Amino acid sequence: MAKKKVVVIGCGSRGKVYTDIMKKDFCDDFEVVACAEPIDDRRNYMQREHSIPDEMCFKSWEPILEREKFADIAIIATMDRDHYAPAMAAIEKGYDLLLEKPVAATPEQCREIQRAAEKKGVFVLVCHVLRFTKFYIALKDIIDSGEIGRVMSIQAIEGVGDIHQSHSFVRGNWGNSDRSSCMILQKTCHDMDILAWLIGEKCTEVHSFGSLSYFTRENAPEGSPERCIDGCPHAETCPYNAEKVYVDMKYGCKGWLDYVATEKVEPTREDCIEAIKNTQYGKCVFKCDNNVVDHQTVNLRFGKDVYVDFSMSAFTVGGRTLRIMGTKGEIYAKMSGNDIDVFNFEKREPYKYDVDAKVTSEMITGGHGGGDSGIIYALRELLKGNRSKSVCEIGESCDNHMISFAAEESRVTGKVINMAEFEARYN
Repeated sequence: MAKKKVVVIGCGSRGKVYTDIMKKDFCDDFEVVACAEPIDDRRNYMQREHSIPDEMCFKSWEPILEREKFADIAIIATMDRDHYAPAMAAIEKGYDLLLEKPVAATPEQCREIQRAAEKKGVFVLVCHVLRFTKFYIALKDIIDSGEIGRVMSIQAIEGVGDIHQSHSFVRGNWGNSDRSSCMILQKTCHDMDILAWLIGEKCTEVHSFGSLSYFTRENAPEGSPERCIDGCPHAETCPYNAEKVYVDMKYGCKGWLDYVATEKVEPTREDCIEAIKNTQYGKCVFKCDNNVVDHQTVNLRFGKDVYVDFSMSAFTVGGRTLRIMGTKGEIYAKMSGNDIDVFNFEKREPYKYDVDAKVTSEMITGGHGGGDSGIIYALRELLKGNRSKSVCEIGESCDNHMISFAAEESRVTGKVINMAEFEARYN
């Protein structure tokens, strides 16, 4: 395969991750030739790492997509509400897309991107990176093998994690749905997609409950200031103390939390202090402008009689857990673990399915349990004409996005949503 030329629109954490992987592991397959990013430090990093000439580095995406097509692939990794315009422009120019999830912030825009891509004949690979982890590939293999028979019920937990919630969904870029999108879309369209993929049937009904209950002003400790650094009397005991989280790195998240908070690729301690003094990352976690939920449950029917109980919660240490119940057996699995527990009703002997020992061509290690590297590997293979079982068309991805949109409508209205009727509004 000739080396594919790539343009990157959005050089934040996701754009950086994908292009870093391209350079490190697939330098013979991809070449980053242009970038667009409003934050100077991030744009400069992309330029430096990939030797992009000055005339191909921009603060916004329009100059790239106003030109005649000069590359093969466009990576779109902007904020949620900024996906639609560059995606539509790139499709019109004939670019294949690696599109960060969610596809777009509204169901109308998702379907418009789908229709445009299908009409133009370009491929849109949505970054449902969980599909490309060895953990979920192993689950799919076990289910497809018939080992537990027909799937009847699933209990699934998306443990967001308390620090992740406070960082991304309270203080951070995704804390306010007016700037980003609803929590069940932005955080768990991963999970809705995975559930549909594992079950292999269409979602037919959705019912959801959820609220923002804890990270609110009403729950601020007595005497707490607007900013943690301004002499909070609860600094020693509060797990969300910004000095602990971003300056002292008490939770071992250096390279992620500080990168986002400072908008610097290689932030110093001084950069972190400046960030908590002057940005929302330094505000009391109970006094931010967040409005997305901190816990939500979704009940789903797939096909005629497959039922799923899905729970997303900030009040966890983090991580995904599944219990999959079939007519011939059941599976219990934690994404953070190295094995999957399987029990077959006929054999009556539980056994562990060793994920690390599972050898397939899709086993690439990296972020998101290997999914970040896995999707770049799958993209390379797709461009060679080799399509993995994890890859889906944009239409399937948008269908699964509709589950998240319907769940939010159910949460707000209290109604059970019929998916056929819901989707008919946007088809």
